Amino acid sequence: MAYPSMVFSAFDRLGLTLLILACLFVSARAWLRDHPQHDPWTPLALDDPPGWTTSRKLADLRANAAECRAFLDRSGISATALTPTGAGACRREDRKVLASPARLDVSLRPEGAQGTCGIDAALGWWLRHGVQPAAQAALGSPVIAVEHLGTANCRRIGGGDDGNWSEHATGNAIDIAGFVLEDGRRISVRRDWAGESGEAQDASAFLHMVRDSACTAFATVLSPDYNAAHADHLHLDQARRTGGWTACR
Repeated sequence: MAYPSMVFSAFDRLGLTLLILACLFVSARAWLRDHPQHDPWTPLALDDPPGWTTSRKLADLRANAAECRAFLDRSGISATALTPTGAGACRREDRKVLASPARLDVSLRPEGAQGTCGIDAALGWWLRHGVQPAAQAALGSPVIAVEHLGTANCRRIGGGDDGNWSEHATGNAIDIAGFVLEDGRRISVRRDWAGESGEAQDASAFLHMVRDSACTAFATVLSPDYNAAHADHLHLDQARRTGGWTACR
């Protein structure tokens, strides 16, 4: 018995294609709703794990002060702005006291450092998703304090009279010198970066891990691997560059 052949018109094929695309779109949106770390339309949240769009979302905070402050509010990070200060290249319009999320139980030493919203947002994300996981993996103890060498400093790169102004000039950078663990150990960038055996090797591994994870959160990350001027600290800044490119060294 012969069966009639089924002939699809161009209109039928278009309708079927649109139906398939609609189903795929609905499925994709449902998947993104369950995985907000990958969803470019979902605002960044501190508790979301790292995802495909995390770097872009953090980069957007550098250029959007309102969204940056909203992220700090969502994350439980103090977002009280300070009065602008300084002049010229060292004018600090975006200025606040840096404060770590209370539930992370991490403090900055010394206290009272002032920086931009972008620095504070990146610090919060880095502590949650970079520093603490690395400390547990490499050292078996959480970090309770981060030691720094300062944020705001009205100077040019390298400290000379010529050249480009440093991101420190506007408080848009922070230099990290060490970490204090809950078990009392202190990890120093200068002392432990090149550790080659035993506990020194574990400390070195931790420092390299936190350097690498910082590259997701900050526009610039400079470590002892970059040059001798950074032998004792990790330089982290939120420079706004055309095209949004980052530097991690």
